[in-house]
Amino acid sequence: MEILTLNKIASCGLDLLDKNVFNISDDAKDPDGIILRSFNMHEMELGDNLKAVARAGAGTNNIPIEKCSEKGIVVFNTPGANANAVKELVLAGLFLSSRKISQSIEWAKTLKGEGENVGKLVEKGKSNFVGPEIEGKKLGIIGLGAIGVMVANTAYHLGMEVIGYDPYISVDAAWGLSRHVRKANELKDLVAECDYITLHVPLNDATKNMINDELFAVMKKGARILNFARGGLVDDAALEKAIANGTVATYVTDFPNEKILCMDNVVAIPHLGASTPESEDNCAKMASVEIQDYLCEGNIVNSVNFPNCSLAREGKTRITIAHKNVPNCVSNFTNLCAKDNCNIVNMINKSKKDMAYTIIDLDDDIPESVKADFEALENVLKVRVIK
Repeated sequence: MEILTLNKIASCGLDLLDKNVFNISDDAKDPDGIILRSFNMHEMELGDNLKAVARAGAGTNNIPIEKCSEKGIVVFNTPGANANAVKELVLAGLFLSSRKISQSIEWAKTLKGEGENVGKLVEKGKSNFVGPEIEGKKLGIIGLGAIGVMVANTAYHLGMEVIGYDPYISVDAAWGLSRHVRKANELKDLVAECDYITLHVPLNDATKNMINDELFAVMKKGARILNFARGGLVDDAALEKAIANGTVATYVTDFPNEKILCMDNVVAIPHLGASTPESEDNCAKMASVEIQDYLCEGNIVNSVNFPNCSLAREGKTRITIAHKNVPNCVSNFTNLCAKDNCNIVNMINKSKKDMAYTIIDLDDDIPESVKADFEALENVLKVRVIK
């Protein structure tokens, strides 16, 4: 099978791919799978042979998810693989937002050439960069996924009072969250009482510009906002007004744009959240494991468009079906197996919104015509036979 890499992927990840099964290159013409980081796939032609795309990172804005779903292509990401790297930068952001560190560094550079007067000028000018300590302050965390939970737990141990908001928190995240983190029932309640607010949610239609005029109107005066998630989560025009009227004391972001760079009291960082060698290695390893397990065994773990669906192998032949989540699909599959005299050893079906996925293990080899019969069924997107 052919694997196309669209970015430089850490070799420690690619080394996990079975070289007896996969040919890995950056110029494959008709790949079975793609591994990438930030490459923009939206203008790419997706071949009929393409079965999986693995993003070595959490965000998938650079991948045409809807187009992939329509063709039955499973898109993977690597949640949590870069969480520690982002957490560490968020903690740095807390201090940067409070102590005016970056501003003072820039000011100190202006003292070059002052010779013996530098010491006196430093003592005279340092009062312009006074800022509060974070201990004892309230930190509001919007989004309690892998990164949000790590930030929450660490901030508590730094002496902060932590309040979290996430109506969709997963069971795994809840298990990992410190019992000392207080839950906010409403987003407005969180922003009204927190001194610091950090965002850890994906960017989608529901979250775009979620920090807007309405929330700034109830936000605690002098709040400090950290955005290491996605730039579009904050309404830039509303932010500019909130900074001007003193609602926001500092905005720290890993996603600067032209408008933000022209604002006062902004600390702009050039998207360094996951830029550590450890993070890149972790993401490459996870992406490689995910795509290999899917292409070789048909199992899905950490897909953004299809449900997680795994089954231990039984029998001689495995059929996997990516299909639409509509009634009667599973019964159609079992009826077809019966018609073709295929004995089912085990099977599993999972769904996620409009998409569904079914794995069927059979105890015999099957003729190629059975695959064609499955492909002819209504609402079926892609069929694979794995032996």
